[in-house]
Order: sequence, then structure tokens, then C-alpha cells
Amino acid sequence: MKTGRDTIGFLLNDAARLMRKDFERRTRSLGLTRAQWQALFHLARNEGCNQATLADLLEVEPITLARLVDRLEASGLVERRPDPGDRRARLLFLGERAHPLLEQLRALGAETREIALAGIDEDERNLLMTLLTKMRANLSGREAATAAA
Repeated sequence: MKTGRDTIGFLLNDAARLMRKDFERRTRSLGLTRAQWQALFHLARNEGCNQATLADLLEVEPITLARLVDRLEASGLVERRPDPGDRRARLLFLGERAHPLLEQLRALGAETREIALAGIDEDERNLLMTLLTKMRANLSGREAATAAA
């Protein structure tokens, strides 16, 4: 019989938690909070989105994100630009200062991944990625179907 510590949900969550802690330890010297680097990573994948979209991706309230974006904009890491389709709205883009910082963050992330994947050969890594991608697709499909119902 499996205990709570033997379930896939627990193991995935715990591995993700430990990877996050290791990554946070590595990034402290850069002076970014977890919320800030998460926002930058999501924005790098979704440049030109509005704040509501970024808030959804980060699973935070829009007002929380607005304050975070204010700080990132003041630091030159994020730019708000007018939305050509809605003069009241602003779209988010990475600022010039964000690009070298993201490169540093990616390098630190690669170090964390290598520690997490130590002793796992290339075929096993590929299989892990395939299985996790399938799990995400399965759950994303359910989430979309539930939201539509």
C-alpha cells in the first residue's frame, strides 16, 4: 500500500519544491524575488501580453501583479507599451536590462537541473520529459473542458 509520500503528486510537488529552493539559493545574489523571476520567465515566453494574461499565467490577482510590474518597470526590466487595439490597455515587454539577467537565470537554472537529474541518463531524461508532457496535456485538456462546461 502506498503512503502519501509515495504518490506521484507528492513526489512531483516535492521535487519541484526542492528544485525551486535550490534555484532561489542560486539567484539570491541577483537581487530578485521568486515572484520577479517567475514574472520575467513567463513574460519572456509571452511578450506583448497584457497584465491580466500575465496574472493568469502566474496565478496571482491582477492588483498583485500590477505592483510587481511597477517594481520591474522601475528597474528597467519590464516595459509597458500602449495596446494599439485598446487605448486604455498596456502590453508588457521585457526591458533591455532583462535580457542579460534572463541569461544568468537560465544558466543558474541549468545548474539546478543538472543536480536534480544527476545519475539519470539521456534516455531516461527523454522519457521523463515525454511522460510529464503527456501528464500536462491530459490535465490541461481536462481543465479546458471543465472551464467550458
